[in-house]
Amino acid sequence: MNAPWLWVIGIGDDGLEGLSALSRGLIDRAEAIAGGHRHLSMLTADERPRIPWTSPLSNSIDQLLSWRGRPVAILASGDPMCYGIGVTLRDRLWAIGLDPQTEMIIQPVPSAFSWACSRLGWASHEVETLSCCGRDPHLINLFLYPGAKILLLSADERSPAQVAEILARRQVSATMTILEHLGGTQERIYPWQTGVSVSKLHSIAIEVLPGFPGYSRLPGLPDSAYLHDGQLTKQQVRACTLSALAPRPGELLWDVGAGNGSIAIEWLRSDSRNRAIAIEHHPQRLSNIAANAAQLGVPNLVVQAGPAPISLAGLPTPDVVFIGGGLTVPDVFESCWQALPPGGRLVTNGVTVETEQRILQLQQLHGGSLTRIAIQQAAPVGKFLGWKALAPITQWSVLKAC
Repeated sequence: MNAPWLWVIGIGDDGLEGLSALSRGLIDRAEAIAGGHRHLSMLTADERPRIPWTSPLSNSIDQLLSWRGRPVAILASGDPMCYGIGVTLRDRLWAIGLDPQTEMIIQPVPSAFSWACSRLGWASHEVETLSCCGRDPHLINLFLYPGAKILLLSADERSPAQVAEILARRQVSATMTILEHLGGTQERIYPWQTGVSVSKLHSIAIEVLPGFPGYSRLPGLPDSAYLHDGQLTKQQVRACTLSALAPRPGELLWDVGAGNGSIAIEWLRSDSRNRAIAIEHHPQRLSNIAANAAQLGVPNLVVQAGPAPISLAGLPTPDVVFIGGGLTVPDVFESCWQALPPGGRLVTNGVTVETEQRILQLQQLHGGSLTRIAIQQAAPVGKFLGWKALAPITQWSVLKAC
């Protein structure tokens, strides 16, 4: 194929009239048109074949790919590479071995975020941006800190009430502004109030007021941030463990014996591109993991219910493995080690004598570093303060040889 055949055209709220001559020319030359119903309805008298987005979207993309080699115009909102169809198509083309840069042309117009920043006087590089379209609105919990400016692409007219409920549950003092049809003739900007009728096409601007403490994005959240049954990696040990795991953007973590999910959750909080699977079999802890993940802004944490090593079968290949529980269970380490690719990292913590013995055996076989973590905290001793020691932790960290 000598020329791109997928022509992804961003359209603003001003419709086809706001397009450049190049974008309009691409639409005119296309043999078929793809897009959502709102965009396709702009071409009322056009009789060319149409490919509407359906659920699941993958079915529409399969139909789209059957046109490969013939020009297809794809109509999209704003910037197709900003939480848009351009990203979805890029990933699909990569997955089937095609180069998106030789298959697609992308013609963006200002995104909803760009329009919102211009209307609010916000600097775009100082704003947190996220989308609720096909995503859990609890993602907003990751971005709540004093003075935070957040722009949110709403899924539909129910989104403002859902976001307001999340903010109220966290007792966050914040302003919420609704921005409808930015750049179009129906543009409207107004403060959110319960019961107000909202257009389906809108964004939400949130500004967190001073006084809300929030949580750091660095590892080592206070233990009180978690719902737990006592099976929780303690704050200081957690910080040391995340340092040893050394998360890098886009990596996948297996948290084996996840307890109440704190390691996997703080792994995900370190970068929005990170992925994690929490493996746990205890019913109450499984419930706690889901609640903690939503409360701390990472509802995309995947929870795998069941005991290891049985529940590890068929999981995506990890970049990093943390064994927080079950190291002495037969075949748990072996299954994790086999799944880990060359260059992958494994970290485990031991508290009991039996686990420590197992760690020492494995370290002799595979190398890696051993660290002893001993934490003492001040506690009342009569009228005075004394040091109370937590159970010491033996930590093993190892890199699988390439």
